[in-house]
Amino acid sequence: MSSVPFISTPEALHQLADKPHTDCQCSLQHCAGWESVNDTAWPAAHLHLAATLRDPDLYEPTFEEHHPAGTRYESADAPVALKSFPYNRCDVHACSKCQQYVLRYTEFGGYYVDHRARRLNTALIVD
Repeated sequence: MSSVPFISTPEALHQLADKPHTDCQCSLQHCAGWESVNDTAWPAAHLHLAATLRDPDLYEPTFEEHHPAGTRYESADAPVALKSFPYNRCDVHACSKCQQYVLRYTEFGGYYVDHRARRLNTALIVD
């Protein structure tokens, strides 16, 4: 059993992350949409695990994406839909320097692992 809180609703994610933040010069500033961020670029020294969006009761969450306005997976304006891919496989990290929140999940392929990150824009959270 994990001690990290599970966030299951858009309201709860807003409550966690909808706080003032400042600009930060870390390597995640380019992550408006989903970007590959390897372990050497991940600023682990000032990010801490704040929550998870992974439902502990689901063995295999869906790979269906949510793009009602025609956005794409990598779009900076794509909606943050908690029950859709890749959000349903994410952890939420908080930056101790700027108070921004970042979503992170790991993409697994046949023989590769790709860590992906996206800064959380709370205006894009949908139900």
